[in-house]
Formats: sequence, structure tokens, C-alpha cells
Amino acid sequence: MAHQIPEDGTLLPLMEEFYTIQGEGFNTGKAAYFIRLGGCDVGCHWCDVKESWDAELHPLTPADAIVAKAESYPGKAVVITGGEPLIYNLDYLTRRLREKGILTFIETSGAYPLSGDWDWICLSPKKFKAPRPDITPYANELKVIVFNKSDFEWAEKYAETVSANCKLYLQPEWSKSKEITPLIIDYVMANPKWEISLQTHKFLNIP
Repeated sequence: MAHQIPEDGTLLPLMEEFYTIQGEGFNTGKAAYFIRLGGCDVGCHWCDVKESWDAELHPLTPADAIVAKAESYPGKAVVITGGEPLIYNLDYLTRRLREKGILTFIETSGAYPLSGDWDWICLSPKKFKAPRPDITPYANELKVIVFNKSDFEWAEKYAETVSANCKLYLQPEWSKSKEITPLIIDYVMANPKWEISLQTHKFLNIP
């Protein structure tokens, strides 16, 4: 039987939740509680959590239970990721988290309408399903995964759509990092508005 996910966001398909050190982008190195929601139709062939794509595989979980568990950890920041978390209405979840004094961060492709109340929005646009133009101005951080040389030009296209205060990151796709990282280093040195993001959690061998 297919999930009947309420539109008010009080039940969400929870794939996994874990307390760790954030590994990528602006908030690298900070303790955070990760909430990974199931469901994604963006379809990146290099995705390292393809098991997140089918929401039906992940139990519908009360948002209040998710908040209660997040509150039990000392790090008062939550990263909501996926899958593609904006498939769902995140207003209720983020409101409850903020009521508990927990910072709300999201990692999204921007392919769905923005919901939720956020302290930090990491927009990671994907070629397979482009972000909505009404989301890009709200991004605090633009993180582009570089898989091949053409991705630099594509990154610049989206850098033009974000606000002047948005942080700009280029991140090598993990399986091609030996090949791509030197290109990113050269690119950032020539275009210093960009910074390099590395998947430090993989070097640290943590989730």
C-alpha cells in the first residue's frame, strides 16, 4: 500500500537519522543531527544514497518524534537532507525544531517549492532536474558538484541567480576526485569568488 503522506508535514518518510560532524560546505566541522527523508526523482547517476529514492521503503514517522530525538543531542543544529526533502511540506517540522532552539539547515536540489523556516539553505542544483528560479535567491550557499569540465560553466550559470551574499562552493564528485580536484583548484585560484568544498566526513570515516 502506498504511503499516504499528510500535506501538513506531520508525518514524513524517514530513511535515517544520525548525529555526526557536518562534512561539506559552509558548515563543515560543526556537530549536527542529520535527518534524511526518503523520496527523490532527481536521479543523479552518481548519487551515493540511491536507496533514498523510493519513499515507500521508508517508514512514515511523526515529525514530533523526529524533533524529540534531535533535541536529545548536545549539538543544536539539524540538517534536513534526502532524497529531495522539499518534496514534502517542511513548515511543521522546522517550526517545531526552532521552538526547541534548534537551528534548521537544509540541503536541496531546489527542484520543488520552498517550504520550512530555515537558518541556512544549501542549494545543490542538479542537471537532471533543474532548480526552480523562485528558490535560488533564497540560497545561503550554492554547492555545485563537479563531475566533468562542463560543470564549471553550469556552476557559473547558477551563480548568477543567487544573492550577492550567497557563498559559492565547488565540490569534486567523490568517485572522480583524483581527476577533478586539480581542475577545481586551478579554477578557484583563477575565480576566487568560489571556494572548495570537500567531503571531509569521508576522510574522517564518519556518516
